[in-house]
Amino acid sequence: MSDEPLAFEPEQFQGLARVFPLPNLVMFPHVMQVIHIFEPRYRTLLEEALASDRLITMGTLLQPENAGGAGDAPARPPVAPMACLCRVATHQRTPQGTYNVLLLGVRRLKLGVELPPMRPFRVFEGEIIEDLEPALPDAATATLQTDLLAAFRRTLPQIPDAQEQLDQLEGAKVSLGMLSDIVAYSLDVDPAWKLRMLGEPDVLRRTRMLVKALGARAGRGTRPFPPPFSRN
Repeated sequence: MSDEPLAFEPEQFQGLARVFPLPNLVMFPHVMQVIHIFEPRYRTLLEEALASDRLITMGTLLQPENAGGAGDAPARPPVAPMACLCRVATHQRTPQGTYNVLLLGVRRLKLGVELPPMRPFRVFEGEIIEDLEPALPDAATATLQTDLLAAFRRTLPQIPDAQEQLDQLEGAKVSLGMLSDIVAYSLDVDPAWKLRMLGEPDVLRRTRMLVKALGARAGRGTRPFPPPFSRN
């Protein structure tokens, strides 16, 4: 297992995104996600990232990867224009040559033009999108955080581990932007709705949308918290 510092500065991203697209996963900044990489093209992607900046962009496929291909030609289905730039936190190579990887989401990334297929994986031009923090008094921000956590708590099943995780999150005094991203990621909702959340850099608007959605979903459940293992 290899561990690296998690600190990220925007200057580390050179404008080209190695994209690892999945059909149902919408990754968010501030979230950690375990993935298992076994396809040769994505093993090559990871190895290139490890040899340079340790950055991988998690994208969301808008249709299955085997759609749109003709014969043996590789399919290049559309990828959502908003993605998440991630840093490899730890990785472990298995005896079979596959990898278990822990990723940390670090920034929203707007995907631009896709480069010609010179590598086995897909590469896009990318632009980092920073959060727009609300210009609110500290008390008003704290109230929004409390409202968001309370709404999220009401949607969770009464599982001790989930409630304990929420208590820790509340005690950590995280920023409103970080909290809204963690909550949005944890919700078991349609990927299209999550992509709306990922595409909303205005923290105040994002939080209000989440509080409203959580109020409508109270009692209908969420994905397990913390989220489960993911495979490519």
